[in-house]
This record gives sequence, structure tokens and C-alpha cells, in this order.
Amino acid sequence: MTRAELHTGSHDLPVSPALEEFMRSGWADSERHDLPVDEVAGWAATRRAHLHARFTGERLVVPAGGYQRRSNDQHHRFRPHSAYVWLTGDQSSDGVLVIEPDGDATLFLRPRSGRGDGEFFRDRVYGELWAGRRPTLGESNRRLAVPTRHLAELASALSGAGVPTRVLRGVDHGVEALLGTPAGPGDAEFAAVLAELRLVKDAWEIGQLEQAVATTTRGFEDVVRALPMAMRTSERHLEGVFWQRARLEGNDVGYHSIVAAGAHAATLHWIDNDGPVREGDLLLLDAGAETRSLYTADITRVIPVSGRFSPLQRDLYELCRQANDAALAALRPGAEFRAFHRAAMTVLAHGLADLGVLPCPPEQALAEDSGLYRRWTLCGSGHMLGLDVHDCAAARSGNYLDGRLAAGHVLTVEPGLYFQPDDELIPAELRGLGLRIEEDVLITDEGYRMLSDGLPRQADDVESWMHRISS
Repeated sequence: MTRAELHTGSHDLPVSPALEEFMRSGWADSERHDLPVDEVAGWAATRRAHLHARFTGERLVVPAGGYQRRSNDQHHRFRPHSAYVWLTGDQSSDGVLVIEPDGDATLFLRPRSGRGDGEFFRDRVYGELWAGRRPTLGESNRRLAVPTRHLAELASALSGAGVPTRVLRGVDHGVEALLGTPAGPGDAEFAAVLAELRLVKDAWEIGQLEQAVATTTRGFEDVVRALPMAMRTSERHLEGVFWQRARLEGNDVGYHSIVAAGAHAATLHWIDNDGPVREGDLLLLDAGAETRSLYTADITRVIPVSGRFSPLQRDLYELCRQANDAALAALRPGAEFRAFHRAAMTVLAHGLADLGVLPCPPEQALAEDSGLYRRWTLCGSGHMLGLDVHDCAAARSGNYLDGRLAAGHVLTVEPGLYFQPDDELIPAELRGLGLRIEEDVLITDEGYRMLSDGLPRQADDVESWMHRISS
């Protein structure tokens, strides 16, 4: 890398030849030779074998991706593509996994900053003095149990003429440029298969998701304890409290936390989190901690800020809980994926009829050519969960949304009701209320196991839980 290519800041002082020479000498050899193999390495090798078996005789290319600019010389914290993590266990930027037609795998990585080319102290993005230490190629090889090569060798490795190649596109445009071929149906199929192979979680992944849920449960308890301060500040105090737990025990939050008090709870993806937290309001908290292996939880609870539901709040909460119960009862291996949603919607449509807001009988509202009940419950009732909060989204419909549940699937169950504050078709007392209970669930051979059962579900239990952890 030449000096002109180094990512120095515009406000850096000039480096004299004498300083540059001085900075390149006198450094100890700090190679780490005693690194153990990561626990995930064996699982990742099995996953690579399964992927290769689907495309025998073809070269497969899966990039990690690179840094995304936030503003000027600031970048977002790097997070690799989930398929790359799943296949390698690696989380470093710019890495590329290549599986050859015979199944041999190689990781092409950006190695540790050398001391002889200036990157160490001049490159603000990759230089070790600025950004911290990256592993050497040897360290990555020992830790991940995958052969490693310098990223600069990727171009020559991909240059073999006549080798059928598929690449996971939309992740690293530089890698796609090296291939020099346009996107085709083969690449789309490759992306879909990568997602579909991740649908059934192995035992290691289930353990990671259990850790994510446990951390998230503690984060919800932290939020309850922080309600008095939030009433003096805003929703952002609670967002920060949960984020602190996620960062302390894991990597980060798995998605932008929804901390929605009062009428903000009627906004499905409220992430501004800048509103007041008032006595008598409900707080809808939708948040998930991401483990250091990058698996995330996704849980929602509705919490009465005062510690007690009003009669109307309790009735609506229990209606959502009954819809959730109906959805859970539909979960079992072999069941249609959409069956649990239909079960929840049947409960909610009849509940809306009981509230007097449906303009037609519930059976008519539930008909496919109607769906009028959806004015107050527009979104789906759940999704797959794993390395992504909306996991395996590239899977083909027949293997996911229009497919069937299988043991090892992990999904959310989250029916809810959302009454907009300006909705003139409903009684005034309903306006601005939003309620959702979201569980994280593992499908088992016998039915299901609720991973998020450390948090209460029934209204009475929510109140008792709040009192217990706040006192």
C-alpha cells in the first residue's frame, strides 16, 4: 500500500521521513502461538460441508463485507454478513470465504498491520495504532481451523478460467468486480440456499440464542428498575439502560430498541425513543441483546409505568396474551408456518368485534378478500430468529413463509393491537394504545419450548414481577 492510499485524516500533521523511519523499527514479535480452536469451528466446518454438498463442482464465494461510512471519516461499527459468520465463525472486516469445487475452504483475510509499510500508524481505518489489533493469518488459522491467505491473493485465486462460480452478492462490490461476471439466477439461488440452510439451528446455535434471551431478560429487569428516572427524563434513558446490559454481556443490541411509551406504542417500529414516560401510560419495550457470537434475542413486553394496569389496559393486554397463547398452541413440527398467525388473528378479530370497532362480523373480516380487522393489527405475527433478527429472509417462500415448521426452527410469536391516536373509527379511550407480547420459541420434536419464559406473560404476573424487582 502506498502512502497516498493510506486513510490518513485531513487534520493529521505531516510525517517527516525521520519519524516514519523511526516508527517502523523497534517492535517486538507478538505473534500468539497458543490460541485454542474456537468452539464454533467444528460446527462451522459441518455447515461448510453441507453448503458444498448442495453445489458440488462449483466455487462458492461468501464475503464478510467492509466498513460502511457514517459521516466524513467516521464509520459504523463493523458487523459481518450473517452467512459469512455462520460458515466461518470469523467477524473481521473484508474477509472472504472461498470453497473450491472439491470442497476445500480458504479464508482470505486482511492480516495484522505490518510495521514496515506505514499502515500501523498512518491508516485510521485499519492501522493498529488507530483501530486496534487484528489477528495475524496464523492466529486466524489456529483459532478458526481454516486455511488462511492474504486478502491480496484473492484476485489470483478467483482467476481460474472455466471454474463455475457463485458469489453472495450485495455484500462486497470489490469482490464482485474481481469476478467480472454479472449477477445471475445462480447467485440468487446461492443466496436462497445459504438462508435456507440456516433455518434449522444446530445445538451450538440454540445455546447462543439461550444466552441472548438470558441477557435480554436481565435487560428488561434493568428497564423496570430505571422507570423512576425515565419519568424524569425520557424514553432514551431506558434505551440506554438496556443498551448498557447488551454491551456489558454481549456484543450490542441485535436491532434498534423500540422503547415506546404512551401513543408511541402504536408506531410499529418506533426507534426515536425521545418521548416522555408518564405515570398511567403503558410502555412497549421491544428489544434484544446480541451475543458476542452475534446471535440475537427479540422480545417484547408491555409494562404499566405505574406498576398497575388500568381496567381497560388489562383487558386489552389479556386479549393480546390470549392471541399469543392461541398462536403458541399451533406450533409443532409439520405445521404450516402461517398457521400460528392465523390462530392469533382469529382471537384478535373476535376481540375487536367485542370492542365494537369492527364494521362487519369477525368471520367476514377474517376472509382473505376482506382483512378489515388488520386496520388495528397490520403486521405478521412472527418471524425466524438467529444471527439476524429477521433471520433467513432470503429463503424461498416455499421453504419458509409458505413452508412448514421443523424441529430446530427458532422463531418469534408476536401478535399485537395498535390503535392510532387519530383514528376516529374507534372510541376515544382506545386511541394511542399499542400492545404486543413477543416470545422467542424453539420448535422441538414434541412441539415447542419457550426460550423467553423468564419474563412474565399474564397481567397479574407482570405487576407482581415489577413490584418484586423494583422493591
